[in-house]
Order: sequence, then structure tokens, then C-alpha cells
Amino acid sequence: MTTCDVIIIGAGHNGLTCAAYLGRAGLKVKVFERRTVVGGACVTREFHPGFRNSVAAYAVSLLHPQVIADLDLAAHGLRLVHRRAQNFLPAPDGRSLLVGDDAQAEIAGHSARDAERFPAFNREIDAIAAVLRDLVLRQPPNLTQGFSRRGIAEALRALGLAGRLRHLSLDESRALLELFTRSAADYLDGWFESDLVKALFAFDAVVGNYASPYTPGTAYVMLHHAFGEVNGVRRRWGHALGGMGAITQAMAKAAAAGGVEVEIGAPVREIIVEGGRAAGVVLADGRVFRAEAIIAGVDPKRLYLNLIAPDALPQNFVARMRRWKSGSGTFRMNVALSALPRFSARPEPGDHHTSGIILAPSLGYMDRAYHDARQHGWSREPIIEMVIPSTLDETLAPPGAHVASLFCQHVAPVLPDGKSWDEHRDAVADLMIDTVERYAPGFRASVLAVKSLSPLDLEREFGLTDGDIFHGALTLDQLFSARPMLGHADYRGPLAQLYHCGSGAHPGGGVTGAPGHNAARVVMADLRWLRMQRRMIGWRLRSAGPSL
Repeated sequence: MTTCDVIIIGAGHNGLTCAAYLGRAGLKVKVFERRTVVGGACVTREFHPGFRNSVAAYAVSLLHPQVIADLDLAAHGLRLVHRRAQNFLPAPDGRSLLVGDDAQAEIAGHSARDAERFPAFNREIDAIAAVLRDLVLRQPPNLTQGFSRRGIAEALRALGLAGRLRHLSLDESRALLELFTRSAADYLDGWFESDLVKALFAFDAVVGNYASPYTPGTAYVMLHHAFGEVNGVRRRWGHALGGMGAITQAMAKAAAAGGVEVEIGAPVREIIVEGGRAAGVVLADGRVFRAEAIIAGVDPKRLYLNLIAPDALPQNFVARMRRWKSGSGTFRMNVALSALPRFSARPEPGDHHTSGIILAPSLGYMDRAYHDARQHGWSREPIIEMVIPSTLDETLAPPGAHVASLFCQHVAPVLPDGKSWDEHRDAVADLMIDTVERYAPGFRASVLAVKSLSPLDLEREFGLTDGDIFHGALTLDQLFSARPMLGHADYRGPLAQLYHCGSGAHPGGGVTGAPGHNAARVVMADLRWLRMQRRMIGWRLRSAGPSL
């Protein structure tokens, strides 16, 4: 049996972030990773000779600049580049919308009214995104604690949040309410008239979100994708040179510099619970490790339904966790290409090839895609975002060739016919290629190799329950003080010494590093308090002398 200060389950980007902060604080940290490589779903892999790409997570924006700075990720090799154009949305009729620095002029080509309203729309999104940005590295208030040391701290946190919201104007407060409760379609219908303009922004409401843009709450998911930045430029998207794995490799180096030990190929079988406390872990090979704090980077369902004995947890907690909503409805593909695709709307090479290329020309198209998937298992006319990172990073493909990431919506996490995704994966991958072909004739002929990941593959390979890239839906009942459950939004689980640091904790999904950062602060505070109590008890025992 081995002891240490902290054990972290999972070496995904949040687990590594948490480990690096704790290691830098002088704690003895041990990280156990089930797979034989660190990074979780944020990794780069060669999927065809000479072709490498980000396997699952595929774009950068939400990675918090404070995490980048604190861990000195640039010194550990991380380089980020932003897209020359942000998004490109071609339509089947040959029209298109390319959003870059001249977005307003581009929108004017489709609707003068929309172009006129675009600056006000941006100001509103920026104002509310700034609120989210302020909350990302804050521990949500957890006002179920009552009158105690922690309860007082939670009340102060709630007052701090109230103070931040008081700075909003009345119009901004109304916008905040709308963006947290309404559907993306309703919100965008109130701003714009062009189908392409509305579809451009609505994509962020359904990406990784198994829902229609008309589903209440999807406006928040759209907003969730707006609080990021790349190299100091807000609301920009970009790429890590070398693929997304460059992020987690830099994080692993930062953790190692702090003395953190990471063991790969070491799945955790169970968490040891003693006297209502998480006391250690048992690995699949039977080895036992004990620690003062056990931190889980895995998703909440996997943690509480697979790694802890049910009788060790409150039964009402387990019952609610069984109802935790997960399943992002995504199908992920990496494609090796002999040439750049030639889109009917813009056939020549250009900045649109560096952008997020969205194949979903209207809100109605997105709505049909969702309902089609609910009925049949996958959309017959799917929503696809294609990015071609090799246009900005020539190390990913041979000269003249390219790699493309296809992030596809919607597919059912569990197929309605009762069959396995293993039986349908190739047919759905062909459908995705055919869908791109409709917008870029000749695309299929340029495909050299394809690596596809169904929801089942995402679960098996990366441990994402139901293939959920966010570790749980970003719905109002699973956000902020309710993530992962009301009463446990402060990164502390229902067992003492058990903590959450994954995307199932605030602020949610995406490659942010924020849950790892926030959990590390909570753990450090708790360990300081625990050790101070122990010193006080020891001092009292020594002072009492032999009479005790």
C-alpha cells in the first residue's frame, strides 16, 4: 500500500491542470490514467501514415488564459494560432456566409436589416459573455451548507455573484435571463431575418448538444461557446500547433515540473470508502493507494455509478445521479485528404478553408436533423462542422495533402432499433462524406482514409458516458450551482475528501482547464484546514501531558 497527499483519477486536460496546480503547491500528487496516453479526449494521433489530427476535441477557444499563464504552457511548448476567418456557412443554392473581420459587410449581402442589427447583437453577447467569463474561475455558491465555516463562505460567494450582476444594466439583465432560459431559435429570431445568419450562430447552440435549436435552454449553450479567446483576442477560435494533444502534453510537462507522478495504463477499479470518507483507490491490478484527497476527473455518472459502492452513498443522491442527463449526440470523424475541398459556393482556396465550415443552412434544417435522429437513430441530413487544421499547421499532413475534422450532429447515443453502433458506424460515416460532397463536389474522391468514432466508440475509448463530450448536458438543471448536483457544486462530493475536477463540474464542457483550476483551489484550502485542525489537536494533547 502506497500513500500520498492527493490522488487524481484521469489524466484528461482537467485532471492534469488540477495536478499541476497541486504539485506546484508542494503536495505529493499521483494521477492514474486508464489509457496508455495522457490527455483524455484532448489528444493528437496519427490515424493514417503521415496524417495526424486531434482525435476528439478539435478546436481551441475556451482554454482559460490564466491557466495558460499560471502553468506556463508556452514554456512547455504550447503554441496557439487563430483562424484567419471564424466561420464559413455555404448553402445548397450556392450562397454562402463567411464571417471574419468584415462580418457586417458579409451579412449585408444577405440582409441589410441584419447587418444593421449585428453590432447591437454583438454588444449584447459580449456583455453577457463577460459575466460568464468572470464566473468561470469562481466556485459557485453552494447555499445548502447552513451556518458553518463553509456555509458562511458560500454566503459570501453568493453576495459576490449578486454584486457582479448588479453591474448589469436593466437591458443586460433581461438579456441574461433570455440567454439562460430561451431557445437559441427564439433568441435569434428576435434579432435576425436571414436563415444563413441565424444558422451561423445557432450551430453553437447544438454542437455537442443533443437538442433542437428550438429547445428551451439552447441559447445558453450558444453563449457558453462565446466566452473564450485565442492569444488575447476574445470570441476567437483557433488551433494548437501539433493538434489538441499539444495542450495536454504541455500540461503533463507542467505537472511533472511540480513533482506530479502520472501512471498510464492504470485504471481505477474502485474508490475506498471508510467511515463516510474517500480514503484511497484500488486499481484494476489490485494495488491499493491511499490519500487525504481523492479527485475525480471522470464524468459524474461514471464516478458515482461505477467506482463507488452504492451503499456508501446517500440513496437519494444515487437516484438523482441515475437521472443525470448525458449524451451529446455526436459522431466524430478524422479524414485524410489528397486536396482541399472545392465548395460550390467558393471553389478557390481562401480563408474560408481555415474557418469552422458549418453545413446546416437554417434553423429548420437543424430542427429536422434532431427529430430525425430521435426517430431513426441518426439524421439523414446531418449537421456537420468541418475544420481543416492543416491549412494552419503544415505538420499534420504531407505536403499538398490535408487533414479534416468532421464533428457531426445528430446521432442517438443509444440506437432505437436496439442494435449496436458497431453495426451502423460505417454507413453513417459514408452519409457524412456524402453530405460534404453535396456542398463540395469531388470531396469523396479526395478522401484517402477515414477514422470514425460513434457515441459508443467515444465511450469505450475515452470513458465518456453515452459519448457525452461535456460530461453531462449543459441544461439549466445541470449548470452552475446544480453542476453536478445542487449541494455539490463546490467541487466537493457527498463523501468527505472526495472532489470533482472534470467537465461535469462548473463551468462545464469544452477544453477550459477551469474545473481543474477551481477544484485545486478547493482541495488546497481543505487540506490546509484539515492539517491546521490536526496541529491544534496535537498541541492540545501535548499541553495536557500525562494527565490524559
